[in-house]
Amino acid sequence: MAATGNTKQATLKIDDKSVELPIYSGSVGPDVIDISKLYGQTGMFTYDPGFTSTASCESKITYIDGDAGVLLYRGYPIEQLAQGDFLETCYLLLYGELPTATQKKDFDDRITKHTMVHEQMARFFQGFRRDAHPMAVMVASVGALAAFYHDSTDISDPKQRMIASMRMIAKVPTLAAMAYKYSIGQPFVYPKNSLDYASNFLRMCFAVPCEEYEVNPVLAKALDRIFILHADHEQNASTSTVRGAGSSGANPFACIAAGIACLWGPAHGGANEAALQMLAEIGTVDRIPEFIKAVKDKSSKIRLMGFGHRVYKNYDPRAKLMQQTCHEVLAATGHQNDPLLKVAVELEKIALSDEYFISRKLYPNVDFYSGITLKAIGFPTSMFTVLFAVARTVGWISQWSEMIQEPNYKISRPRQLYLGSEKRDYIPVDKRG
Repeated sequence: MAATGNTKQATLKIDDKSVELPIYSGSVGPDVIDISKLYGQTGMFTYDPGFTSTASCESKITYIDGDAGVLLYRGYPIEQLAQGDFLETCYLLLYGELPTATQKKDFDDRITKHTMVHEQMARFFQGFRRDAHPMAVMVASVGALAAFYHDSTDISDPKQRMIASMRMIAKVPTLAAMAYKYSIGQPFVYPKNSLDYASNFLRMCFAVPCEEYEVNPVLAKALDRIFILHADHEQNASTSTVRGAGSSGANPFACIAAGIACLWGPAHGGANEAALQMLAEIGTVDRIPEFIKAVKDKSSKIRLMGFGHRVYKNYDPRAKLMQQTCHEVLAATGHQNDPLLKVAVELEKIALSDEYFISRKLYPNVDFYSGITLKAIGFPTSMFTVLFAVARTVGWISQWSEMIQEPNYKISRPRQLYLGSEKRDYIPVDKRG
């Protein structure tokens, strides 16, 4: 165990037997009780549905203090990193330190030159129905990369691991743009090496062969910031899925595909779409009081979407940056009078001053404004979670790589509280009453 401060002990009493369990301290955050030998010493497991009180791994990548509303990537506050660009954040998550100017240029060049995908991937896409959900296409196409890039699937080789990491950061946006283009019946647009990461992605999504496409720098900057805000978020469901898949020795492309599949769930990656739908259902500012009343009514099925968070019990630090980004995008696209934004601003104002929501710590989260922002940029709701996956790929691959390099990592194997039948004998079908 690499965690520091193993000087304290926790004592667990079971009937007349006492078990001493070591307590570890991280660089920041709460102490952790090591129960890894509990079963061997007592024959018992702990019970923790959802693993909300269980540390599944050691990590040096992301730290969240939900009570204080803090999010750090490698020790750097998200508010400060948002001043840079996404590829700088990618470098930080992968390598552990911010790049020098020379390192940054080299990293940007390597990512740019990996953005094309094998031409046979275009034929692979033709096997999907035209109305296939882009996330279904993403799960399949990212997993299929392992069939095209055999030279980066040996997880025991550090060089191959890094090549796979670079390829994924570079190629997932290309696949995401292809999934979007396929869904709307337009031809694929190849990457352009002269453009930055976000601008290149916007062009692949929105350019058409019959006319020149000029990237709006405000939208490119906004999308780049959105990618930074979503790059990693500690041991969430999809990241845990990537680590779980990786613990079996699966190739990195398969692991990221597993993460995308988990992200597809509406309780995880689909929250911004749900928040946008809620604002649309409210419709106008004058209907907010009626909506708030319904939310407070326990017999009502109306829920306040885009507020509160599983981890944050304070204002989500990403939400303020997303709010700023939202206003910039709406101004740049001429949608500053968007009725949805007016509803969002007023709803946030009421919720932050209403004791009902304050006492329950229901503060706006990053999803509250991101749906409006992505809609204004021009993306349909079916693409919202795809964009989340594009951003989170670097976090997933960094977490996967960190796990692989841990000398004592082992295959994930949670236990259970069994409540089924006790042992019983099989009876042939003709003798069953």
